[in-house]
Amino acid sequence: MDILAPVLIGVFYAVVMSLIREPSRRRFNAIMVAGAGAAYLSSGTFGPWEFVFTAAVTYCAYRGLGSWTWIGVAWLLHAGWDVLHHLRGAPIIPAFAHSSSGCAICDPVIALWCLRGGPSLPALIGSWFSRRRDRGLRTASHR
Repeated sequence: MDILAPVLIGVFYAVVMSLIREPSRRRFNAIMVAGAGAAYLSSGTFGPWEFVFTAAVTYCAYRGLGSWTWIGVAWLLHAGWDVLHHLRGAPIIPAFAHSSSGCAICDPVIALWCLRGGPSLPALIGSWFSRRRDRGLRTASHR
């Protein structure tokens, strides 16, 4: 469950974000990852490096306004920062000791979706079924 729940949260995030039309979907996700990049800022766990990290993610988020790839890179950076915070014992949500490790699992799921261009998951899944149905019709018509 420590792995499954974060994966499902990442998938749920991508499905919900799929409801936003492009190009607003990409822009909104750039804003979301910029906010995620600042999540640890008040912890001070890594001192001035928290500011350096936030600046790096903010840069990626800014570039992400025009490119899904940069948004994916920002989520991967955040996953790495989650791992460091988990190892240091400074979780993103202090009341939940494993929140950073969960985030480190969730973020790459979101990053993968972003690196694929942030497709609409309902439309993508629908196209899989329509292709399967079309293949079935073609096979039946050849009999």
